[in-house]
Amino acid sequence: MIRVNLDVMMAKRKMSLTELAAKVNITMANLSVLKTEKAKAIRFTTLDAICKVLDCQPGDILEYVADTKNK
Repeated sequence: MIRVNLDVMMAKRKMSLTELAAKVNITMANLSVLKTEKAKAIRFTTLDAICKVLDCQPGDILEYVADTKNK
């Protein structure tokens, strides 16, 4: 599974969901879906904008975690 560590990066940058949404030009609802790991996909343009605003790499936000339940 892919884990979304957006909240971790936002905390490191001391940025609120509202502030990030405004700077990335994405709705709070869509950003919240991503943050709570309910998103099924993310556009590269959105990921690019988030990385620019948070000054980070995609790997700082997205992490692969092996699913141990299906092994």
